[in-house]
Amino acid sequence: MITRLLLLIPLLLALPSFASAELRTSSIFGDSMVLQRDKPIHVWGWTTPAQKVTAEIAGHTAETTATDSGRFDLELDPLPAGGPHELTITADDSKTFRDVLVGEVWLCSGQSNMGFDVSRANDPDLESLAANYPNLRLISVPQVGTQEPQDDFDGQWEPCTSESVKSFSAVGYFFGRQLHQTLDIPIGLIDDAWGGSAAEAWVSRDVLENAGGFDELLAKWDETAKTYDHEAAMANYQERLAKWTKEKKGSRPQAPRNVLVGQHRPANLYNGVLKPTIGYTMRGAIWYQGESNAGRAYQYRDLFSLMIQSWRDEWGQGDFPFYWVQLADYRNEVDSPGNSDWAELREAQTMTMDRLPNTGEAVILNLGEASDIHPRNKQDVAKRLARWALAKDYGYDIVYQSPRYRAMEKDGDAIVLRFDHVGGGLDTFDVNVPIGFTIAGEDEQFVKAEAEIVGKNQVRVSAEGLENPVAVRYAWSDNPVCNMQSVEGLPMTPFRTDDWQGITQGVVK
Repeated sequence: MITRLLLLIPLLLALPSFASAELRTSSIFGDSMVLQRDKPIHVWGWTTPAQKVTAEIAGHTAETTATDSGRFDLELDPLPAGGPHELTITADDSKTFRDVLVGEVWLCSGQSNMGFDVSRANDPDLESLAANYPNLRLISVPQVGTQEPQDDFDGQWEPCTSESVKSFSAVGYFFGRQLHQTLDIPIGLIDDAWGGSAAEAWVSRDVLENAGGFDELLAKWDETAKTYDHEAAMANYQERLAKWTKEKKGSRPQAPRNVLVGQHRPANLYNGVLKPTIGYTMRGAIWYQGESNAGRAYQYRDLFSLMIQSWRDEWGQGDFPFYWVQLADYRNEVDSPGNSDWAELREAQTMTMDRLPNTGEAVILNLGEASDIHPRNKQDVAKRLARWALAKDYGYDIVYQSPRYRAMEKDGDAIVLRFDHVGGGLDTFDVNVPIGFTIAGEDEQFVKAEAEIVGKNQVRVSAEGLENPVAVRYAWSDNPVCNMQSVEGLPMTPFRTDDWQGITQGVVK
């Protein structure tokens, strides 16, 4: 008998294993989460290959079978706003998520001005004291930069309290709070922002390769991956630190960051931060980024649109709303007209509204700080984003878009400009005279212009001594001195009527 068992052991070891695998989901599913209302609810995870899987919530059930890799995807029927509910997923074992609400879900993404938390915004003490919103739920995704796609992250949903709100995105929270107070339903906010991040880090490698136009950028990073030695960089730092500790001369050396796992390398944040949440049913996304790409503003025209479209394609939820914050005013004010990479980046952001549907831009030229790239007034930034969502997605009849240049026509030695989205009409801030316009002739040399509002949506621009003007620019600098707005207080969108070559044209890496 023993001999026969010994002969069977090799055969048994050769058979495939059918032991059950742990039922697992991304941490985007958890207790206290918010599910998107009025849309089919996408639930996914991993279990034993070929295992039958069911999900149930509020009397609605969905069923599927796991693939050969153990992945399962299923769709629950849409639910109205409400709760709390329990979501149970059953395979060869089961998992139940409790205190689940149904409402509106928004992704809050970008770089440091989106990551900038409530504790550093205006009036952080008052804001945190008032942040008692049990039906406003928050979750943050940690900063993981990698070339390997991740399917999970270390995080959990939690109700908004005076403590939990302090470390959450200020723009995200103030945006969500406005929706919560207006709609009176649960709101879920997902914060995955990473300070200093470049837009290409949020796009998959395959998408960048297939799009064309990014070969030099990718090649630069491929070369960096081959040559960068972080251990050697750390060893050098330790030597310099030891010398500084002994001599105390100059500034203390800074430890090097591993650029290969940082927030600039193409696809790093797509894989490490975004990927574990892709597919979670949501209403849309808000975005605050661009500072890190300003030196390549012309490239951003294609890159930003590519990023948004690639997210939409992979999310599989159509052209979901995508609203962003245009770059604020920053750096020293310049008295004379000139070129500006930040102006060109703002232009690239604005152009994206014409390239993709269901997009929108919050203009904040009057909210920046010359000496701080992180303006503290995140409340008004969020309100301008919320206007887009409330008007476009929730049906409120409010002014939501900043005045935007539409067309020009010559009028003798002047140019008359016409604008769309002027609300109750064009207006000025602080002084009655329009400020911020420059004008040029065929020599492409801009000079300060005199301007006057000549109609609800028209401005006449001229300059003494310029008899044949051909182009006008408005707020065309890093930190423009300008004052045009709608009567509702939304700043005019910076623009130029020309397409003359800028300082970032041709810069690709």
